[in-house]
Amino acid sequence: MLIPLCLVGCSGPAPLAPTPAVAAAGIQMSEPVRLWQDASIFQLVGGLIAHAKYRVYVEMYELGRRDIVSVMAGDRLGGADVRVVTDPTINASRVSLDALQRSGVAARFYPVDDTAHQIDHVKLLIADDKAVVGGMNWGAHSDRNHDYVLETSDAVEVDRLLRIFEQDWALAGGQPRLVPVDMASRVAQTAPGEEIRHLLAAALRSARVRVWAEVYTLTDPDVLLALASAHQRGVDVKVLLDPSQSYNRHSFDGLRSAGVPVRWYPVPPGTLLHAKIGLFDSELLLGSANWTYSGLDVNHELDVETQDPQAVAAYESRFRLDWERSPV
Repeated sequence: MLIPLCLVGCSGPAPLAPTPAVAAAGIQMSEPVRLWQDASIFQLVGGLIAHAKYRVYVEMYELGRRDIVSVMAGDRLGGADVRVVTDPTINASRVSLDALQRSGVAARFYPVDDTAHQIDHVKLLIADDKAVVGGMNWGAHSDRNHDYVLETSDAVEVDRLLRIFEQDWALAGGQPRLVPVDMASRVAQTAPGEEIRHLLAAALRSARVRVWAEVYTLTDPDVLLALASAHQRGVDVKVLLDPSQSYNRHSFDGLRSAGVPVRWYPVPPGTLLHAKIGLFDSELLLGSANWTYSGLDVNHELDVETQDPQAVAAYESRFRLDWERSPV
């Protein structure tokens, strides 16, 4: 099976309407973790930023929502320490960074490696003692895409996310200070390191009951082989892919030829299944990294793992709905 590798980001045209949410803002998750999805993510983000008392740290690939930029650039945050890192390859992010800097907000471009076609694909918010990690961009129309984020107030997770943000802030300022690799952490990054690939590979190897995944772009040969291997050993593997990504066609055909149940997520024209999430037995892994060579080896990415029962149940419920409404 020949699988082409992809070098893609996450931008795309806006869909006509937001996809329905099953586990969204109305479902109260147990602290310190909550799973959010689709348009409700921006209720979370807006609330956390507006009510922050002492810090708002943002690292965002596509930063184009004027409402969020306006709040961070205004004086409503009082004396909070506001810092922003964004990707220089996205026009909306360049415009937002300029607006933030003109308003006196400390904002920097992440120094991507152009020779490697790298991007800073991270989606991270830290507001006081809470953090939000996932796949949702803050683009002008991102709220219409199907996506997930994890809100966490777990002290260990927030501390590592803070250290990764400080690492990126320092790197963007020309003073590299790398966070040590931690293969045991529930928070994982790519470039520096291969923590996300390690975490994903371990989850695929250890799965015994199910692997239920929704992925924007899936082309990595190792991941494809691991999905087929899990299916062959009797794991309930189900994969939903975005049909608008031509890169997915060969992966779709390859998985289907290996007997792996795979379906196209039914998106209206211009809509994206933008998630990068998988449920491995009772372990949920989500974040910014597509399951591609770029996402697992080249781009700067950020993922998080949780076994929180209510977060798992919320994703399980939504996945069942998405799977049933996707054509065979």
